Amino acid sequence: MENQTYGEGSIKSFTSLRTWQKAKTFVVRIYKITKHFPEDEKFGLVSQIRRSSVSVTANIAEGFSRNSANDKKHFYSMSKGSLTETLSHLHIAKDLGFIDLKNFKILENECTDINKMLNGMIKSAKGKDAYT
Repeated sequence: MENQTYGEGSIKSFTSLRTWQKAKTFVVRIYKITKHFPEDEKFGLVSQIRRSSVSVTANIAEGFSRNSANDKKHFYSMSKGSLTETLSHLHIAKDLGFIDLKNFKILENECTDINKMLNGMIKSAKGKDAYT
């Protein structure tokens, strides 16, 4: 059922959205990996990558709570922007040797999957209002 995969359908909480669940797992992985970054990156790259990854889940949750299709699309699009920002940070971390290639590829694949799911949510929100 498409609504259960990307949209909201009869889902009552953002925590039931598969996209949010996958993004949350991604955030937890980011936190675990960045825990091993150099201490002098604590207020630099670690902070940036954590904040941008958390923003992915936060924008999905906020979009879920909005009533208009345009608001939903806006926040789901913001989530995609934060996801892309996180991927950019991951590339830098890999190039600096803070993340090995294996973990980078895992995270990169998760980004790709989440991005596809967000595209589905945006498409599902088009032309729909929570009031109808």
